[in-house]
Amino acid sequence: MFSLTAPSEDEIRRFISRQSDSGLSYPDVGASATAVATGYNVDRNRVQLGRGEGTWQRAAEAIREWRMFSMPWLSLHWTSAPIKVGTDVAVLVRHFGFYSLNACRIVYVVDEEDPLKRFGFAYGTLAEHAESGEERFTVEWNPADDKVWYDILAFSRPRHMLARLGYPLSRFLQKRFAEGSKAAMVKAVRRT
Repeated sequence: MFSLTAPSEDEIRRFISRQSDSGLSYPDVGASATAVATGYNVDRNRVQLGRGEGTWQRAAEAIREWRMFSMPWLSLHWTSAPIKVGTDVAVLVRHFGFYSLNACRIVYVVDEEDPLKRFGFAYGTLAEHAESGEERFTVEWNPADDKVWYDILAFSRPRHMLARLGYPLSRFLQKRFAEGSKAAMVKAVRRT
């Protein structure tokens, strides 16, 4: 959904509720858990958040609260959405003088204890999204070296006509999101 003005909260709620019958807009559902399918742009981003169990706990809590979306030019609706398979959310992006509202659904959750502690999820694009693909957000703690990392893996390709026409701008926004998301997670774990 593209607009020159920001949608109201009611419009966003209606947009999300309409997604319940929508299917995912790509065939490679869950591919970010193993090997990414061919034919997509692949983006891998990783940043060390710190060390120790305290950092790990703050990082996992930040994922649960969707803090990786804490950027002034976008917002996630709603940050109270549970991290569970089937949850639908909308990402509202302000860019280049207009707004886009994009629908996503959580396709799997990561919650591992051994040998590394890993927590996070992946969501996939629905029909009401400018792109087609999947994005995984995870944090991990390796007790052997005590390091805590935030990791983003995304694969996508333009789906909407405006995303295809503005392909270089779409790629710019994806890279900007990854950098902003890493910075938001660093800030989230260091603010206590």
